[in-house]
Amino acid sequence: MFQSYYPLVYRRLYYLLGERAAAEDLTQEVFLKLYHQPPRDNSNLGGWLLRVAANLAYNYLRGEERRRRREEGQFREETGVIPLEEAVMRSQEARLVHQCLAKLPPRDRICLLLKNAGHSYAEIAAVVKVDKNSVGTILARARRHFADLYKELEGRDDHVPGRGSSSGLS
Repeated sequence: MFQSYYPLVYRRLYYLLGERAAAEDLTQEVFLKLYHQPPRDNSNLGGWLLRVAANLAYNYLRGEERRRRREEGQFREETGVIPLEEAVMRSQEARLVHQCLAKLPPRDRICLLLKNAGHSYAEIAAVVKVDKNSVGTILARARRHFADLYKELEGRDDHVPGRGSSSGLS
C-alpha cells in the first residue's frame, strides 16, 4: 500500500506546500495515520489518504502563518521598527481620533475614554455622576456620534445606521 500510494500523496502535498522536506514529512505522517487510525471503509483508500494529506497540509500552512506572524511581531517589538506605511496610517488615524474626541460633548468623550481604558460601568457612572444603568445608553450614543464624526472627517459618507466605529474605540 505504501509503495503504491506514496507518489500520489507526496505529489499532492508538494503541490499544496511547495516544499520538498515538508511534503516528505507530512507524507510519512499520512501513512502513520493510516497505520494508527485506518478508515472504516477501505473502498476509497486513495481518496481517504488524499483527504488526510490535504488536512495535514492546511494545518501545516496555518501553523507556519502563525509562526511567521509571531516572529514578525517579536522582531518588531525587539527592534521597535514598524513599516513606514503603517506608521503613517497610525499617525493619520490617531489625528482623526483626537479630532473626533475634541468634537464630542465632554460627557461622551469621558465615557468613551474611560470604557476604552477598561473601566466598568459603575466606575464610569461615578465619574460622570449618572446612574449606572444609563452608562450603556450613553456609550452607545457616544460611539455612534464618534463613528459619524470619524467618517465625516475621513471623507466617507457610507455610514450604516446602527453600526459601530471601526477606529478602535469600543
